[in-house]
Amino acid sequence: MTPDKSDTNAGRLQHQKEWLDSYRPRLRVSEQGYVVSVGDGISWISGLPTAAIDDVLLFDDGSRGLVFDLTQGSVGAVLLHATDQLTAGTGVTLSGRQLSLPVGDALLGRVIDPLGIPLDGDSPPKCDGYQPLMQASPGIVERDFVHQPLYSGCKVVDTLIPIGRGQRQLIVGDEGLGRSSLALDTVINQRDQQVHCVYVLIGQKRSTVIDTMELLRRYDAMDYTTLVVAEASALPGLQHLAPFAGCAIAEYWMHQGRHTLVVYDDLSTHAKTYRELSLLLRRPPGREAYPGDIFSIHASLLERATCLNAAHGGGSMTALPIVETQQGEIAAYIPTNLISITDGQTYLDAELFSGGFRPAIDIAKSVSRIGGKAQHPAIKREAGRLKLDYLQFLELEVFTRFGARLEAAMEKSIRRGRLLRELLKQERLSPKSIEFQLAWMIAYNDGLLDERELSAIPELLAGLETQVAGSGLSLDEGRERWAKQLRGWLSAETEAQP
Repeated sequence: MTPDKSDTNAGRLQHQKEWLDSYRPRLRVSEQGYVVSVGDGISWISGLPTAAIDDVLLFDDGSRGLVFDLTQGSVGAVLLHATDQLTAGTGVTLSGRQLSLPVGDALLGRVIDPLGIPLDGDSPPKCDGYQPLMQASPGIVERDFVHQPLYSGCKVVDTLIPIGRGQRQLIVGDEGLGRSSLALDTVINQRDQQVHCVYVLIGQKRSTVIDTMELLRRYDAMDYTTLVVAEASALPGLQHLAPFAGCAIAEYWMHQGRHTLVVYDDLSTHAKTYRELSLLLRRPPGREAYPGDIFSIHASLLERATCLNAAHGGGSMTALPIVETQQGEIAAYIPTNLISITDGQTYLDAELFSGGFRPAIDIAKSVSRIGGKAQHPAIKREAGRLKLDYLQFLELEVFTRFGARLEAAMEKSIRRGRLLRELLKQERLSPKSIEFQLAWMIAYNDGLLDERELSAIPELLAGLETQVAGSGLSLDEGRERWAKQLRGWLSAETEAQP
């Protein structure tokens, strides 16, 4: 039903009359600054003595900026939006507000920039409210212990390097080893898990952005995911704000009592962008030319990921930051910073990748410091000795390279280790259910797979996955029932072979 135009005009006139009746003349003081210089995504401004860090600036040409640095006579700002008319001498005023972006369920399935502007061609989302990008992390009295698992669908991660809801788990490795694929697998595996996901792409090529969006749509993951994009051609200020925007979106849902997952892809690019802005603003450089506060920038971001207690809604935000290494140098500046901030790391190794072990996770260098507390007792029981067995196998396998004769017990250990390595292999974009993972671990621990040829393992696991999916068995079933079912399935599969 369309409202009458005369009613609309009458309402507008009534509003104007009320404004005029309430208007009172008084002295108004405002600051008017002007641009001293502009270039490379930053601007120096004079004439704003009360400007504060993170204040939003409005330029007369329609550009927007964010106060990023303060000196005695001028203000350094990063540009969030710049027009072609922005030049030295352009007037600047304080907006009087902090930077925020729209949040709410309307963002699910959308692709936006760090300011909430849609990039997918659709109309602006009708959100529930606004959330500041920069705010303090939850206090210690608001937090709870990580006690619920977040399943990635990756066999290595869910069994040997588990993640809990509210945990910060770093994904570290060289370029091209599958870091983003592991994060995307985790997002895809959250279907039907009531977990809202935010995937942040920082300084990525447009082709990478499109591929990520199409992949998530292909697996129906965009229904519960928001993409925050600051591509490589975006202003450095937007690239710097991208992870904080993704965090704010997830934080809104967390404070509503929901569970969220946010992926930062990747924080190496973010650190380089922050270094670029800091050097342009003439801040003193430190190690590897990074500014001295790069650690606190990443710490303030990742500390906002947590698990809230029941008194504060019981929501959680799990963070999967990604960082790039050069030639496997895990002791570089930014990786070591992030390792010290997070609750564990998943390390991908180039030699394992070249050797055909996918995902190329180095179990010896990977750790989850708190994820084990959130594991289901059945998974924790079966996975307890797998990691130790596998690490011992890697040490024993070295002896086989010398052609030395081995004892029978050592040969058996090596064979079981090779079997376990084959069981842990997994193709990308094929997340596995946690029930299936319990099934193969019980089968391995009970020796039901010892006589199988390694070449037959992939086909056997595919059949086992189908059997588990149709069985209706859950993690809470007794171990004896699981073992009995597995013996029956594997015996039937053996008899069916020609």
